[in-house]
Amino acid sequence: MMRAVKQKGIVGKQGKIELYSTGIDEGTEVEIIVLAPSSEVDTTEYLFSTEANKKELLEAIERVEKQDNLITITPDEWHEKYSICSKSL
Repeated sequence: MMRAVKQKGIVGKQGKIELYSTGIDEGTEVEIIVLAPSSEVDTTEYLFSTEANKKELLEAIERVEKQDNLITITPDEWHEKYSICSKSL
């Protein structure tokens, strides 16, 4: 049977993390999982950070879903316009 112990702590010098547990016998093998808050900004959260951004993004999604005012090009057109390789070598 597994038992869970949840604690909060602070990473110390040289990345040392100390856990204190009661009720677990010395020498017991345990598995430790560390969850730390991410410092990365969530892209969707960032795009929704202002009302203007949120409105623009939701309108763009709606246009794509309705296939309204989309520009389509063929693969050949894409290659011709954006290819960095020369066709005649």
